[in-house]
Parts: sequence; C-alpha cells; structure tokens
Amino acid sequence: MSSRVVVIGAGIAGLATAHRLLRAPGAPEVLLLEAGDRVGGKISSASVGGLELEAGPDSLLARKPWAVELCRELGLGDDLVAPTSAQAQVYGRAGLVRFPSGPFGISTDLLELLRWPGMSYAGKVRAGLDLVLPRRHDEGDESLGSLLRRRIGAEATGTLVAPLLGGLFAGDVDRLSVRATFPELAAWERERGSLIRGARAASSAARAARPDGAPPPPMFLRLRGGLRRLTEGLAESIGPDRLLTQTPATALRRAGEAFVIQTAEREISADVVVMAAPAFVTADLVEEVAPAVVAELRAITHVSTAVVLLVYPDGTGAPLPDSSGFVAPLGALAVTAATLVSRKWPDPSFGDRAVARAFVGALGTEAAVEADDDELVERVARQLAELYPLPSRPESAEVIRWPRAMPQYEVGHLERVQAIEDGLPEGVFVVGQAYRGTGIPDCVMQADAVAERVLALTQG
Repeated sequence: MSSRVVVIGAGIAGLATAHRLLRAPGAPEVLLLEAGDRVGGKISSASVGGLELEAGPDSLLARKPWAVELCRELGLGDDLVAPTSAQAQVYGRAGLVRFPSGPFGISTDLLELLRWPGMSYAGKVRAGLDLVLPRRHDEGDESLGSLLRRRIGAEATGTLVAPLLGGLFAGDVDRLSVRATFPELAAWERERGSLIRGARAASSAARAARPDGAPPPPMFLRLRGGLRRLTEGLAESIGPDRLLTQTPATALRRAGEAFVIQTAEREISADVVVMAAPAFVTADLVEEVAPAVVAELRAITHVSTAVVLLVYPDGTGAPLPDSSGFVAPLGALAVTAATLVSRKWPDPSFGDRAVARAFVGALGTEAAVEADDDELVERVARQLAELYPLPSRPESAEVIRWPRAMPQYEVGHLERVQAIEDGLPEGVFVVGQAYRGTGIPDCVMQADAVAERVLALTQG
C-alpha cells in the first residue's frame, strides 16, 4: 500500500515539496493543505494603476540555481528575464551613491574605495586594515555585525555593508548569524585572512568561469507575468484533487505509527507529515507529538514588514536616474529600501510612468508598518520625492502588509534548526523560510532535500 504524505502549507516550500514527491518513481500519495484561499504564500501580485505588480519577492537569485532550474522544469525557462544594467545605490552621508564594486558591498578595489564619497577618509583607511589584521581562530558562530566591525570597522559596516546584508533579512546585523546568513564571509576570513582578499578571490573565480569577454551572468531573474506563474505552475502540476485551500490544520496527533491531522471539517490520516507553515504555526501544531521542540520553534523571531507599490503619472519615468533602487541604514529613512521597478524591470505596459516598490519595517522599526494606508503612502512618497525627481504623490498606490513575515536567523540559528529536526518524531519534517534559507531558491533547495528524506523513509 502506498504511503500518504500530508504537506501543511502551500507556499513555495510546500508546493515544491509536493511537486518533487509526486515526480519520484513510486511516488507516495500526497495531499497538500493550505489555510488561505490561494497558494503561493508571499509570492503574489497586486493590481495598481492598471498594472500587475509583485506584492512580495520580485525575482530569483540566479547564483542559487534551484528555483531557476524548477522554472525550466515547469516549461517557464524561456520567460526568465534579466534586469537592466542599472546599478543599485546606498543612502548615506553623500545622499544616494552607487555601491563600490565587489560582492556583498565589500570593495575589491582600494583606490575606488578611497574615491567613494559615502564614507569619511578615516573610515576608508580603517576598512583597508582588513588586509593586515589577524584572522579570528574561533570557528564558533558570531553575529554579522561582530565579524564586519572586526574586519572593516564600524563606519564601513554601518554605511556600506549592513544596509545591504541586514536589509535582506529585515534584521539587525548585530543579531544575525554569520553561519546562517552569509557563511562566505566567515570562510573568507578563515581561508584568506581578509574579507577584501576573499571578495577579490570570489570575483576572480567568477570571471575565470566565464568565456573570454563574456559579460557576467545576471544576479537576478524574474518571470514574465510575475513570479506567481511559478507557484501556479507547481499547483497545476500537483493537481486540484491533491491540493485543498481554505483548509487550516488545527492539531496533529499520533495514531499508532501514523498521524492524524485535524481540520475544521474532518480528520486526515497520514504516514508522514511535512510542516511547510511558519515556525510559530508549526509550534502550535506539533505541541502534542513533539513538545520538546516547541520552545525552539517559538524562539525563531518573525518580523512584520510592508511593501508600498507606487505608480506615478505619465512623463515621470524618463527623468529617473539610471538606478535600480537603493538600500538605507536601519532607521535612516522612512523606508529600508526601494526599487525603481520601471528602471530595473522595464515593461511596455508602464509607458513613461515611474513605478516604484518601497519597503517598510525591520527589526526595531516594525511600528512603521502599523500606520494606516494613506499615512504610509504619503510618508513613503514624500521620502522618494526627496531622493528622486518624482511628484510628492503617486497616481495610484497600494500597501501590502506581511505580518510576521521575515524569520530572523540570530546567532546559533543553525544549531536551533538542528535541534528542531532532531527532536521531531520519525515521519514529521519541517521545511521553509524559517530554517535553512529565506529566499525562493533556498526554499526550493530545502524542499528537494526534505522530499529525498521522505522518499527514503516511505520507500525504505
């Protein structure tokens, strides 16, 4: 008899897990439960000013190949689009300035850094000391802020690198774990004795991997028609008979060697359960079957954020600078970052309208998300008008809030995740943004790994 696997949560991680299980030889019976009325989780779109815009993530990180490969597997490969060459900026003492060259905001060219207007001369000299300072020998986890300040100093950390790396997690670099977020940085110090030398080696390796004269591959890719095509494609491949929306799981209990999932309508039996819901939801559901891991699950902090979509009148697109957008130090502006969508991802439907996405809320600034829509739009639009040649009010706008949306990978996070995985009973698995990577490619990679473990259990 075929085993039944129930996946709880139809965000990208749950969808990819179910898809991978169903594509395996001798696939088990799979049922996917989703509490909401649609699939995709934070991958969604909104209609603003007659335009369909991304309300959650807008692209896939191409250097992590799992999501791009999944798009191709679903027949979407020809619709992957690269951004324009417009460069990102950072807000600081000189206003908006382009990042110096180098990965993660770490300059590989000291002369370029010395000419860069965003830092004091003393701060630049201190950053250069990274080349001569002794390396750390303790291989235990530490915060990003600790590593960065030790290597490149406080000013370069706060002005240049923290806005980029901390912003990706809506977090505080003094709490985020190096090992769980950017382990490359720890490896650069350990193996090269310097972040600058590590960044140079990484850049050289990337150039050597390309044919002579070939341009660098795009860092990001998006799907024509929106990333929801990926989640919709996964839902179609799974099939409507295996996917139940508006079916929240309310409890999980043992039934001999198997499990029973309680919903409002019925009980569902399962041989294996994959928890693809947020960690705080999973904590409530596994309280009976795995009480020892509940505290660890609840200890994963989740931060609320908001996306403000703005569409401006005709004639506002052309005056914008050749920039894809900017990031800002935490608390420096009303927004943590903004994307000039009409510059980074131009589309004929935009005409000559400026289109922007602004991001509000991070650890310590979540109160900003609680403002009402009109106030939030006014505040964001006023801020963007101070930085770009834009009107003080957009023609159309929409606010999308994401409550408790961004898990924080604090120091010791990977040890916590290992304790959670080790503490779950055989037949119960966790997957998703809260564990081993927050991006779409990371969630797809986790889904592949969990599907392999499920298949080993059900077919072993």
